[in-house]
Amino acid sequence: MQRLDLKQLLSQKLSPQQIQFIKLLQVPTAELEARIKEELEVNPALEEGDAADDPAPDNEDTNSDADDDFDNTEDDFAEEEARRDDDDVDLGDYLNDDEIAGYKMQGDGPGDEEDRETPIAFSGSLTDALMDQLGFLNLDEKQLAIGEQLIGSIDQDGYIRRELQAISNDLAFSQNIDASVEEIEDVLRRIQAFDPPGIAARDLQECLLLQLERRDPDEVTEVAEQIVQDTFDEFTKKHYPKIQQKLELEDYEMKAAIDLILKLNPKPGGTGGATRVQYVIPDFIIANEEGQLQLSLNARNAPDLRISRSYADMFDAYDKSAKKDKKLKETVTFVKQKLDAAKWFIDAIKQRQNTLLRTMEAIMRRQYEYFLEGDESKLRPMILKDIAEDIGMDISTVSRVANSKSVQTEFGIIPLKFFFSEGIATDAGEDASSREVKAILKDIIDAENKRKPLSDDKIEKMLNEKGYNIARRTVAKYREQLNIPVARLRKEL
Repeated sequence: MQRLDLKQLLSQKLSPQQIQFIKLLQVPTAELEARIKEELEVNPALEEGDAADDPAPDNEDTNSDADDDFDNTEDDFAEEEARRDDDDVDLGDYLNDDEIAGYKMQGDGPGDEEDRETPIAFSGSLTDALMDQLGFLNLDEKQLAIGEQLIGSIDQDGYIRRELQAISNDLAFSQNIDASVEEIEDVLRRIQAFDPPGIAARDLQECLLLQLERRDPDEVTEVAEQIVQDTFDEFTKKHYPKIQQKLELEDYEMKAAIDLILKLNPKPGGTGGATRVQYVIPDFIIANEEGQLQLSLNARNAPDLRISRSYADMFDAYDKSAKKDKKLKETVTFVKQKLDAAKWFIDAIKQRQNTLLRTMEAIMRRQYEYFLEGDESKLRPMILKDIAEDIGMDISTVSRVANSKSVQTEFGIIPLKFFFSEGIATDAGEDASSREVKAILKDIIDAENKRKPLSDDKIEKMLNEKGYNIARRTVAKYREQLNIPVARLRKEL
């Protein structure tokens, strides 16, 4: 006898319009313009321009409420989807729709856009710079191919981490060039003489040695080379007494050599520069007007979009024609789909603007004192759930805004995720931001005696004495998040 099990599953499926809104919400301001242009290219029913520049038809209600807040878009999306499923073409939805003329969104004004861009300095790529230097060498055709293969193998930190035998195999398979490891190493040594110093090293030890070799020879440089060459393992572990004893160095010799090594660049590839011009464009602007904070969206978040009036006129022509014309009806159905898509895109842009503003307003209210003074000690503990509850939205929505947006303040452009941190209990019965605790922890370590660095246990006790109820494991976690090594590795001579 067979047994039938019945299971009831409850699932939620996002509509195409909701998916479109989610994708638009994640798009940063710098990319929004490109996304809108993309939509304009694929949908002729969507146009750029202010609705005020387009005279409303006689049968359209001129008291448009298109600028109203767009707080509950999910219901509107559901209604639009229901219309789409209807086989009949309802002309009233388009000829008498208040939103068909378009809308003008509220931004901070186009005149200020130039002030919102902070360009990052442009420079050619590291690969281009190395290729230029390669061209100055007197190489034959085979050596040139080897050099190009080596430069192409340099990673973003400036290292060649692949084995030379693997590069030899690459040359054989991809270019039919039979190159021995010795031939490759010969060309590699020439590339390692290029700028920036230390480039094309195979590990950190070689990188440091390459830089020391480029320096004018003196006593300090010779000692530094000896330390890196003969006691590199002890150096990485900061076992300075062992190094001093092994190399029989005086205190002043040891200190001068270590100071020189620490000034070398462990990642020479980082000096290669960006490959293209980039712009840091904030999504929000907060201005302090005589002690009152004023929040506005960057004007780039407020595009002028409208539904094409010519497409609406097609419905007017259809309304006055013989509606039994099959070809005309097919055309109107196609136009309706384009109009639907245009309206959904405009609605998604409007909801994006509204969501951004509501989220940033909630963040500004909770961190008001920080935005007034820029003092990190004024930051309040705040998590995504707090903002989600404040604005009545899902945590995932707030997360998408926080992870991809930034705000321009008097203290610079700051990512929104900077303002979210957990709380630490204090003796006063209040919660302090973990960011505040990290700042104090960093101050304690900066002020410590580097000959006798503080252990995590001692830092824990010092924080407890300041009123912060924090455990040693939390001290260790925050120290690691600040990229501060353990006490033993912070020790100096």
